[in-house]
Amino acid sequence: MMTLAVYNQQGREVGSYELDPAEIAPSINRQLLHDVVVMYEANRRVGTVRTKSRGEVVGSGKKLYRQKGTGNARMGSRRTNLRRGGGMAFAKRPKDWGYRLPRKAVRSATRMALLSKLLDDQATIIDELSFTLPKTKEMHGVLNALGLGQTSCLVAVADHDVNVWKSARNMPAVRVSPARELNAYDLLRQRRLLITRAALDLLREPARGATPAEPSN
Repeated sequence: MMTLAVYNQQGREVGSYELDPAEIAPSINRQLLHDVVVMYEANRRVGTVRTKSRGEVVGSGKKLYRQKGTGNARMGSRRTNLRRGGGMAFAKRPKDWGYRLPRKAVRSATRMALLSKLLDDQATIIDELSFTLPKTKEMHGVLNALGLGQTSCLVAVADHDVNVWKSARNMPAVRVSPARELNAYDLLRQRRLLITRAALDLLREPARGATPAEPSN
């Protein structure tokens, strides 16, 4: 069993949280985590690069000068890939780099990433996170009180909260995600995790709780 401290929005310890690591994941498979992160990075890759071949560049297809008798090396048209302004020999075309791993593997990796944050003391549990109005200053104050103001942070809440999301959207190093949309990529990319007690309760119940986000193309 693990005993984790619980803090309030003012940064004061207000209780503890008992957690069995096996409820999150039975173990941590580093190779699976690596494979899932590579998949998410590949799905984020924009394969819109395109270059012109020698048949697409503007220019005459006429031979520049006769083959022999000029003293120059033999040369074809201006559109050859050997001349500046010519087409590429192997022109690049748009490509979709995305692929999918099995859904069960992606979900397992998400829980492993969460467990790694807890075991590495990179997660902070807060009893409740709510704002009456969207205020970036208030979110900044909460993170500073918890010692998370100078690092990248993933804020995990039980459900989508508009005020919490709007309070953090202007902070480039902070990302807000409901428990049902957590994924291994976001958990590992952000250095610290701030998670509410309610969100952690959801993640402890895989049968009825959060369903990690599926890979996106």
